[in-house]
Amino acid sequence: MKMLKTLETYISDHSIRLLRIAIGINYFWFGILKFFNGLSPAEDLAKNTIRVITFGLIPDDVNLMLLAIWEVGIGVLFLSGYFTRFAAWAAVVHMVFTFLPLFFFPEVSFTHAPYGFTIVGQYIVKNLVFLAGLANILKAERSKMD
Repeated sequence: MKMLKTLETYISDHSIRLLRIAIGINYFWFGILKFFNGLSPAEDLAKNTIRVITFGLIPDDVNLMLLAIWEVGIGVLFLSGYFTRFAAWAAVVHMVFTFLPLFFFPEVSFTHAPYGFTIVGQYIVKNLVFLAGLANILKAERSKMD
């Protein structure tokens, strides 16, 4: 029982750091995959979405490389603990963009819109958890500034 209480105290005392590291690992890992053609399961979805928002003006491979850099950059910042507020805001912007396929490609996101998600739709909607985590990180960063 005492060990459980100690673990609970540790997790509570370090929750923001643990959250920052967990999100950092996800961003770093998913970003790295995008540097290698065909490794990221989100590659086609990302290319198609970015093609729509850039009106096809930038080649898909360039868009994917820029996205990979963005994601890896966020991951590195979160893992390092430097510029956490900047990284959190960059991640929030990224997360907002991840919801666009629900509107741009409903046929890929839903089996029965708006409640029956495909695996792609589930992949997108789980980002609500990331947004909630990012809100907590931003709150903690703000309290450091006060």
